[in-house]
Parts: sequence; C-alpha cells; structure tokens
Amino acid sequence: MSELFDIEFEKALRMLVAHLPVSHEGAKKPVLFHVVRVGTYLYENNYSRDAVIAGLLHDALEWSGITDELVRAEFGETVLQLVKANTKDRSIENSDERIEELAKRAAEAGHDALIIRAADTLDSFKHYTKTNNLPELDYCRKNAMAIFKFKPANFTDGVFEELGEFIKD
Repeated sequence: MSELFDIEFEKALRMLVAHLPVSHEGAKKPVLFHVVRVGTYLYENNYSRDAVIAGLLHDALEWSGITDELVRAEFGETVLQLVKANTKDRSIENSDERIEELAKRAAEAGHDALIIRAADTLDSFKHYTKTNNLPELDYCRKNAMAIFKFKPANFTDGVFEELGEFIKD
C-alpha cells in the first residue's frame, strides 16, 4: 500500500469520527470500532483501495449524517456504489427479507461488494463470539447463509473461507 492510500484511509476515518454518533454503553457493538476493524481487515489483506475505503465507510450512510454526495466527492463513484451495495434497506421491515435483499444486492454489485459484506459479517461474528451475544450470533449466521446463497461460484476469496468457518455445524 502507498503513503497516499494511507492518507485516504485516514481521511475516511476522520470523516467517520466527525459524523458517526458516539456509541453508548449497552450498544450491541461500538459502530466506529466495528468499521475500523472491517476497513483494517480489508487493508491488511491487500484488497483494492476502493474495497478498503468502502469497507471502512460501509455503515456511513446508515448510521451517520454522511451523504451520497459527500462520499462521491471525497472518494469517487466506485466507493459510493460499494458503500450503497452494503447499506441495509430499512424500508424492508422483515429482518430475514432485509438480510436476503442486502446479500443479493451485494452479490449483484460484484466481487468487491460481496467481499465487504463478508468482512462485515465476519467482524460481527468475531465481536459477538467474544461478547457471547447469542441472538446476534444467530443474526450473523443468517447473514452468512445469505451471502453464501447469493455468492456466485466464481467468487472465491479467503474471506469467504474464513466466514464459512463460523457457520460449520
């Protein structure tokens, strides 16, 4: 990775800090720490600049005042589309339907979008395993199963293998 890329990562992180609400005690998981872990996972595993920045920003549209326009202006159309492909559609009231729609949309958006979805779910699995949050682990399993349901056979990557370890019987 280049120094310029590191500066872009920091720029995205600073944008999140400025716009994300502070997590409160009792929150399911601290959002800022979660998105940093997802972005860092993607960075450390040498994913593309767009995937890393979008992974860091994957919850930005859903949980902050960050807009489509701001993401596009700062990081480009590709990052915006990857973020949007990983943003839950809260108009879908049924949780299981929302999970399926999100995984399907990410898969349709392409390899990088589904990798971000998998890295997001993987991080949630790790967090909820540490905190022994059984209802959220069940939610993670549903997300992982939806990812594998919609993942095209030619989408291969280590993140899918790592995620698969969490849903083995």
